[in-house]
Amino acid sequence: MATPTFIVSMPSNGPSSQPKKRTQVARACNWCRVHRLKCDPGYPCANCRKRGGQCNDDRVSRSVNLPQAYREIERLKHRVEELELELQNERQRTSRRMDAPLTPGETPAHGTSDSGGPSRSKAWEGIHISTARSPNKTWYGASSLFFFIGSINNFLTTALKQAHSTQGMLPNSASTILDGPAVVLDGGQPDRNAVSTGSMRPGESLTPMQEEYFISLFWESYYPSLPILDEAEFKEHYQSLWATSEKERKPSALVDIVIALCMQYGMARQPGGRQALTPAARGKVDYSDSTIAGRWHYRRCLTLLSNEMESPTLSTLQCHILCSVYLCNAGFQNMTDNACGLAVRTAFMLGLHVEPPQSMPRREKELRKRVWWALYILESNRSMKMGRPFFLQESTSSCTLPSDDREIARLSGSSFAPIAENITWLTLSLHKTKLFIAARKAYLTFWDRPASAVTVNEAAPITAIMDEWLKGVPESLKTARENGGIPFSTDRSPVQMEQYTPLWLQRECLLLELNYHNLCASLYRSSICFTLNGVPPSVTEQAASKCAAHAIAVTHIMHQVLEMTSILHGWHEAFQWQWNVSMTLVGYVLAFPQSASTWAARIAIDLSVSVFERFGNSFAVAANAATIMRDLSRKVDLVRERLKDGSSTQAVPTLENAQSAPSRGDTGLEVLADAGIYNQPLEWPLQFGTETTTAEIGGILGHSIDVSAEMYNDIDWSDLNNSFFDQWAF
Repeated sequence: MATPTFIVSMPSNGPSSQPKKRTQVARACNWCRVHRLKCDPGYPCANCRKRGGQCNDDRVSRSVNLPQAYREIERLKHRVEELELELQNERQRTSRRMDAPLTPGETPAHGTSDSGGPSRSKAWEGIHISTARSPNKTWYGASSLFFFIGSINNFLTTALKQAHSTQGMLPNSASTILDGPAVVLDGGQPDRNAVSTGSMRPGESLTPMQEEYFISLFWESYYPSLPILDEAEFKEHYQSLWATSEKERKPSALVDIVIALCMQYGMARQPGGRQALTPAARGKVDYSDSTIAGRWHYRRCLTLLSNEMESPTLSTLQCHILCSVYLCNAGFQNMTDNACGLAVRTAFMLGLHVEPPQSMPRREKELRKRVWWALYILESNRSMKMGRPFFLQESTSSCTLPSDDREIARLSGSSFAPIAENITWLTLSLHKTKLFIAARKAYLTFWDRPASAVTVNEAAPITAIMDEWLKGVPESLKTARENGGIPFSTDRSPVQMEQYTPLWLQRECLLLELNYHNLCASLYRSSICFTLNGVPPSVTEQAASKCAAHAIAVTHIMHQVLEMTSILHGWHEAFQWQWNVSMTLVGYVLAFPQSASTWAARIAIDLSVSVFERFGNSFAVAANAATIMRDLSRKVDLVRERLKDGSSTQAVPTLENAQSAPSRGDTGLEVLADAGIYNQPLEWPLQFGTETTTAEIGGILGHSIDVSAEMYNDIDWSDLNNSFFDQWAF
């Protein structure tokens, strides 16, 4: 039989039918990779078009095959080996430098280098000057007012061709005639036995009512801005000292220093004061001067503290802080710095730099926090003011900011009423703390780096940091302005004092704003540079104008408040702020004789004389400051006349024609320079050779190097190379 054959006919799809090959994609887009979908080489891919995904187009340019991936891996391996070799070489060089002895002008830098090892940098220039009775000189840094005054002295000596003394521009404080506030002025010898037994010098002890008067001043003056005591505990402690006698209390270091501090303030605000004395007598410190009032209580406090050195308590630390404030008011610069340093070490001994334990009662816990941050303010202020290294480093502290809610304000023992919703009397000290945190950060942006890292726009980071703090200040803590003026601005609008606001609150709000302006003026002051050709260095004029604006604001506020009220009468720190900004304005007018803000700055110098005369009714150092400022104002006018060009003659402004001064706008300033150049970094070495460039670099360095400014015009800058800042230490 034949085998049957079956023929199956298959359907045909066309003449050239072939199986379709899947599209290959070298790299899927991010959206498809996340959702684990097949991608295609289009852009956007089909999945992203259909489902609204974010397709990335850089995958097309980055698509590689396997050989290319291997080559990229090899290249990266070689690069890692090169970087490791560079890092090893840099560490070896750093190690050799640290083993080598220090060269003159070189100091160990703070922190570590980028490579992980310790580094060194050239220190900023400073000035050795005698600020006390002794001829021995001490060092103040480039950010200090003493260094700035020394630069003004060098400029005047060269410009006027006359010898000037830096000491002649320093007011006569108690430190210029005494080695310490407790030294006997009448030639007698102190009774050491009386001090060691806790007795007072005859004629210096106070009656119980007198002590009560001065202690009561503390709660309405220093306490709101320096809340380092518990009012209820202190009053209870004070009453216990009278348990055994009605005529003389038991000695207490804390009570003594509180009385001494308030005697300074209380004697300074007495009506009349030194007003009846002759001008020469008003400027001379004697035994009755308010800055050294309470000196015997201060000395007994030190004697009692000497017994607590090995086992300090929180009261010991509180005494050291108040001693530093007392010495600062008396004008003893180095003694207040030493007292502050002793307070810092005591705080570390007590462990205040760490967060208090949770088991501690909240009242005690918050008090410890307030003491620590009050010390932070004190130490930061002293270090920035004197241009010396900081004792406290933020990296060593874990203590958080204190609270300011109503509960803790009540627990602190104070009877102050709430200021506003969620605003208590403790809120003032909290924002003061935040102000100094911001100011210290801004300070370090400039001074905590080598001079080679300086850029043109140095004012930008300072402005940003300080403006950020200002945004957080509640409206209820700002002093109102007349005519729609803005608080904390430099528009020079008159302040508006509220009639029914407590005196302590008015003062604290004013002090917060004055502190802000004073710190800003000090931060911007490094931009004031001196040249002798009448053409200021334009690269620093914008920042210098900001400095002048804040200094002018302090002067106008101070002048109005002292003329209208007694809120700041006898307040030593306010006088020191005025002295700081007044000397800053003198330097600004000398450095920028034709700037847009020079007119207002020159008027403010005359206003400052009036301010010093007001303070001079309370303490001699202010009366002497008024005499110095009058003499400097005459020299400023003489220098400006000599530096003026015939084509740009401008009358020297006075208080009589102040009303005709041109308006400066809301900020009190008119920016002349092109703002575009202030965002450019300085490139080292600078290109020298032209007269303009020589003048500018002379101005930049003139206030930073303690050398006469005239010499910069005689230096041949053409041979300088990349080691410029190795030859000159800023």
